[in-house]
Amino acid sequence: MAVKIRLARRGRKKAAQFDIVVADSRSPRDGRFIEKIGTYNPNTNPASINFDSEKAFDWIMKGAQPTDTVRAMLSYRGVLYRKHLQLGVIKGAISQDVADQRFTDWKEQKDAKIETKRSSLGTAKEETRKQQLAAETKVREARAEAIRLKNTPAAAPAAEEGETADAATADATTEEAGA
Repeated sequence: MAVKIRLARRGRKKAAQFDIVVADSRSPRDGRFIEKIGTYNPNTNPASINFDSEKAFDWIMKGAQPTDTVRAMLSYRGVLYRKHLQLGVIKGAISQDVADQRFTDWKEQKDAKIETKRSSLGTAKEETRKQQLAAETKVREARAEAIRLKNTPAAAPAAEEGETADAATADATTEEAGA
């Protein structure tokens, strides 16, 4: 029986989520499976990949073949690197302690890289939000200035007419007083 590690789709339309399952290659995509080992949600940034790496490693060592997408996920989480190191131990090229140390070092570096990406995405998102807010503020101020200028010239001629009328009244008053 050919065993595959693959994705089984679930979730609603245009909001897919996937289960990472071990299944017979002859069974349908969303059909019968041997074991569910995790979940994958591509809708988040970065994508959420949650699976039991021990179970995945056991199935890989037993000969289960991952699909291309699942292979990328297993590689991303270090399961395939761990298999590579374990094969070296089986062949006698390195000891188990050395393999475990190499995997631990790799895992720490990878986790640091992932955390850096998450934090940079968060800061980039915040920076974009601040820039959009600043742009909106400039537009709002420009509109307010345009409205002020629109209303000010209309008020200025009226004020000038009022000043002219006041001046004419003052001249008439002066003439009456002088006459």
